[in-house]
Amino acid sequence: MLGLGSKLGQVRVAAARCVFPGLQLHRSVGTSTGPQQEHGTFYEFRTYNIKPGKMADFLNLTEDKIHLRTAISELVGYWFLEFGNMNEVFHIWKYGSYKERTAVRRSLMQEKDWQQNYISKMMPMLNHQISEVTYLVPWAQMHTSSKPGVYELVSYQMVAGGPAVWGKAFQKAVSAHDHVGYCKLIGAFHSEFGQLNRVHALWWHEDCDARAAGRHRAHEDVRVVAAVRDSVNYLVSQNNKLLVPTPFSPLQ
Repeated sequence: MLGLGSKLGQVRVAAARCVFPGLQLHRSVGTSTGPQQEHGTFYEFRTYNIKPGKMADFLNLTEDKIHLRTAISELVGYWFLEFGNMNEVFHIWKYGSYKERTAVRRSLMQEKDWQQNYISKMMPMLNHQISEVTYLVPWAQMHTSSKPGVYELVSYQMVAGGPAVWGKAFQKAVSAHDHVGYCKLIGAFHSEFGQLNRVHALWWHEDCDARAAGRHRAHEDVRVVAAVRDSVNYLVSQNNKLLVPTPFSPLQ
């Protein structure tokens, strides 16, 4: 079921079949909805799993060469994981359209310094990498932090059906945490390509102790408890990662 935004999804399916006549598309393909998607802006979540013992080398190389990458598209944030999956880095890139992303990838392929002095040296350090295309949910905006801290990415796998089924409950749960001030919401995202019916909340905390204290207070807040109780009816699973900004991350 396509859920909310099914007409847009049907147009995309038809367009894809025009370009790839033999392509078979699964009906569970869903779309995020709202003005963000209509305007074209999306966020690519990239996760790299680094070989054990190579994290310092990877980060040093990336810090030295990241200017070649940020010269042609916008980096939102770049973190390494403190808790969660170990030996991982996570970064978010912003694009105005899929055409822009295609042009960026082509430019990178032609950038000799990037290919010879970054990609060729970086790739042997990787175990694997994951790319996920996301949109901001309709009721959220992208924010920044006023001072350095740590970040938490909480990912939720929701039941099939899309935002028409679970969108309001998810909004209520996330907004409850944000409005009571126990943590600061940086962005809320809905997956477009990757694991479908998946949403993410990116939070900022002053430090790990502040995060622990805020979580404790939230568990005792009846407003938060009530909102979470409603949302878990649509929840399949969830996981989180504690993220530490790299020196070259725009979000600190």
